[in-house]
Amino acid sequence: MTMNAAGGRRRPPTIHDVAREAGVSRGTVSRVLNGGHYVSPAAQEAVNAAIRRTGYVVNRHARSLITGRSDSIGFLLTEPQEKLFEDPNFNVLLRCCTQALATHDIPLLLMLAGTQDERRRITRYITAGHVDGVLLVSSHSADPVAEQLHEAGVPLVQCGKPMGRGTKVSYVAADDRDGARDMMRHLLSLGRRRIGMVNGPVDTPGGVDRLAGYKEVLTEAGLEIDERLIVSGDWGRASGEAGAERLLAQAPDLDAVFVASDLMAQGVLAALQRAGRRVPQDVAVGGFDDSPAALASSPELTTIRQPWDRISAEMVRVLLAQIGGEDPAAVILPTELVKREST
Repeated sequence: MTMNAAGGRRRPPTIHDVAREAGVSRGTVSRVLNGGHYVSPAAQEAVNAAIRRTGYVVNRHARSLITGRSDSIGFLLTEPQEKLFEDPNFNVLLRCCTQALATHDIPLLLMLAGTQDERRRITRYITAGHVDGVLLVSSHSADPVAEQLHEAGVPLVQCGKPMGRGTKVSYVAADDRDGARDMMRHLLSLGRRRIGMVNGPVDTPGGVDRLAGYKEVLTEAGLEIDERLIVSGDWGRASGEAGAERLLAQAPDLDAVFVASDLMAQGVLAALQRAGRRVPQDVAVGGFDDSPAALASSPELTTIRQPWDRISAEMVRVLLAQIGGEDPAAVILPTELVKREST
């Protein structure tokens, strides 16, 4: 804080104070605050040091009047509100995106739009310019909100591969198909041959690609694809439990289950325990995500790790580049097999 002319009251430091402290012009300080273009490294360091010494904080409202930007990003979850608390993946992604944007001093606004009315209100809010861009998260990629925002010219990056929109929308995704192949090869390497699958919804990219990886590896191994060994859930724990019960009724001789999410795998473990099947001795179980649910399971889950920190960082990078005028981009990141007690 700085003393005012009256000598008594203190006022917040201004850009003029920073310029005087750094020994540079006000214009140089302004260029540093807006990205550092056409500023020498020495001047940039001097300005940054002056900002630290004076305690100067950018007046975002004033800057937005000049730049026409809000200097904020929306994190849009087009799912029912309870999903934010039930599915650990959403919380991990929200935390990682917040941290990635914090390095750019940009706040992240959480927006929940689980109903049609909420989606309509949120779309109006976003297209009115209250955020500069959107990080979209949804378990269903054929999302009308995404299409509306894209058509309105709002910078947008989706978590997960879009379905039905080609490459026009930026997205960042893990390699679901390759991750599924890794898990299946691991289960086969253990000598398991009657491998069931509890898949996600088949109208989602995860559901499509993880099922494709499952089938591809069975075909490579010369094993029959038995439709009695495949059921679908909705990514939630209860659907995993119900899926395992269906598998046990349809194929009681199964000796392994590949589950397309860790949360569903928790339900699978509960159903197997209730049926008297030991894990992994009788039935090996593999999940997908490496979410907190994997470590909270008993036994702890062998799973496929999605690199949530890298996914978040790439979503932020691609979105900021798009806001800066670059074309849409697609990023596919590798997964990793994590072996634990369930196989």
